Amino acid sequence: MDLNLNRADYLQVGVTSQKTMKLLPASRRRATQKVVVGDHDGVVMCFGMKKGEAVTVFKTLPGQKIARLELGGVLNTPQEKVFVAAGSEIRGFTKRGKQFLSFETNLTESIKAMYISGSDLFLSASYIYNHYCDCKDQHYYLSGDKINDIICLPVERLPRITPVLACQDRVLRVLQGSDVTYEIEVPGPPTVLALHNGNGGDSGEDLMFGTSDGKLGLIQITTSKPIHKWEIGNEKKRGGILCVDNFDIVGDGVKDLLVGRDDGMVEVYSFDNANEPVLRFDQALSESVTSIQGGCVGKDGYDEIVVSTYSGWVTGLTTEPIHKESGPGEELKINQEMQNKISSLRSELEHLQLKVLQEREKYQQSSQSSKAKSAVPSFSINDKFTLNKDDASYSLTLEVQTAIDNVLIQSDVPIDLLDVDKNSAVVSFSSCDSESNDNFLLATYRCQANTTRLELKIRSIEGQYGTLQAYVTPRIQPKTCQVRQYLIKPLSLHQRTHVIDHDRPMNTLTLTGQFSFAEVHSWVVFCLPEVPEKPPAGECVTFYFQNTFLDTQLESTYKKGEGIFKSDNISTISILKDVLSKEATKRKINLNISYEINEVSVKHTLKLIHPKLEYQLLLAKKVQLIDALKELQVHEGNTNFLIPEYRCILEEADHLQEEYKKQPAHLERLYGMITDLFIDKFKFKGTNVKTKVPLLLEILDSYDQNALIAFFDAA
Repeated sequence: MDLNLNRADYLQVGVTSQKTMKLLPASRRRATQKVVVGDHDGVVMCFGMKKGEAVTVFKTLPGQKIARLELGGVLNTPQEKVFVAAGSEIRGFTKRGKQFLSFETNLTESIKAMYISGSDLFLSASYIYNHYCDCKDQHYYLSGDKINDIICLPVERLPRITPVLACQDRVLRVLQGSDVTYEIEVPGPPTVLALHNGNGGDSGEDLMFGTSDGKLGLIQITTSKPIHKWEIGNEKKRGGILCVDNFDIVGDGVKDLLVGRDDGMVEVYSFDNANEPVLRFDQALSESVTSIQGGCVGKDGYDEIVVSTYSGWVTGLTTEPIHKESGPGEELKINQEMQNKISSLRSELEHLQLKVLQEREKYQQSSQSSKAKSAVPSFSINDKFTLNKDDASYSLTLEVQTAIDNVLIQSDVPIDLLDVDKNSAVVSFSSCDSESNDNFLLATYRCQANTTRLELKIRSIEGQYGTLQAYVTPRIQPKTCQVRQYLIKPLSLHQRTHVIDHDRPMNTLTLTGQFSFAEVHSWVVFCLPEVPEKPPAGECVTFYFQNTFLDTQLESTYKKGEGIFKSDNISTISILKDVLSKEATKRKINLNISYEINEVSVKHTLKLIHPKLEYQLLLAKKVQLIDALKELQVHEGNTNFLIPEYRCILEEADHLQEEYKKQPAHLERLYGMITDLFIDKFKFKGTNVKTKVPLLLEILDSYDQNALIAFFDAA
């Protein structure tokens, strides 16, 4: 059965955060439901639809930004009480809008995630988890990395309270009281948790997770260990997952999985006989989907998927058909309804135009008066800067609550801008004078009329570090601009991992000196991505990393007065040595640096580079042949005379050229890595071999793996 859903925009509130929109329970099956939503203005609004119009049930006064909205109530009764988290306070409202709870948690940080189960309240700030029962403090846990979401297995179905934290370091932490029972590694930083089927599935222990790199999975949380049920990768390179829900939208009696992503994609997965999810429907909206719910809002009897978006639109994807089958009487009624709707929209538009004129005059007067304060309009930007493991590039996503006019990208380090298929913006590059003012990149993206979201892809070079800046100018008057900064770290292509291969040939860098645990941790934060800003609990810590481009690895273990770094790539050790000694010198700390170099690691790294280099050289050769082969084809009228290899190149010409275009400077990047490896190998021996680099490049141009290894050994 095909799933046809039609879009209906209901109303717009202020900018919304993740998980801040819910549908109140219906009085009967397929009866229309009320929608409750909280926004960054601090307003909680509840509305229902009547004759195609949004009718407000209640609306609170503005206040602190609402970070989460959950429904609660006595267990095993309809969950129709509304709870919101704003700042460090929890407020509760009845379905009619009467406030019955104001609970100040006294947390030093704002609440980021919340879950409610009967009289139990589970909260987390950035690193701190708290469990309250009837507003009394029960349990507390300090996490080693940022907590993105929180949930508790259903207490009405299980004999224990089992909270689960989704943490930025790719781990789900299962708690018992104030202690971690066990940790579950997941394939990406988890951003959202949800109970399977809304109740934990057959066992009550089934938990779904979504990650910031767009992967989905189902895990059974037993008392002793996790059981992985299924996982969906992100082959289509879609956005990160912000929200999930379970609802039978297909109408086959089995709840489907509804997914909302940060690139505006809404997906519906059905479950086959083997309980594996199968994609049944997807639709792209123009901005990130912050909340998703299944229910009935627009009209009795028609199920729909209701979503809220970043800029505050509450939108339905409904099963109600747009074109209704009707007799002559019905047609007249529909026409009359349409006429009424058009006239009401016209009057609303006239009212808004008048209001805009009044506000514009008021603004002119206030900005020209002698006591005028700065009247620059403010606007919200939702940005995300993440490393993609698949192609070792960074994605920079910029989302604005209003249409973007242009974005200027400036970098003081050499980076490559890669093509993004979804981008409709026109890019132009300005020439840079990198020698006099450290400007390596100046690019302007001019956006089309209604673009509110822009995605860019960049690739950095390890060892070159600095700042990438984005100047965002929206289409609002008067013209205003906001600047956002992103750090390109010295080991920018490294990603946190939890297991490494200890049998690899490792090089070791050891630092000792009069430095504190916090100081050495701050240096590691400066050098490597995905390290928590706060020093972890304990006296000593070990982090593992993997290079997303080369698959080399790094182990860092440090404590007060000592840091030990091990890698199978000499260049990684060389970068760390240079940067860490520079950082220590800045703080006037005297470091003792020693290192052990494993000669075998050089050959090992060259073997890791080999398949990538061979593939790129072959691709470049094939692309060079395409024009000549096409000319021969035109001249001869067919390709029968060509050998199969050349015929294959012609058949794949478009694909090859597209791939070659997608990999600008890829070959130069690999040449650069081999050159750095060569220089670093001899730098640790105290020899300068920069004069031999031209000879190395000659060998690379006529590449042969054995000849390259022999050159490294002979030099």
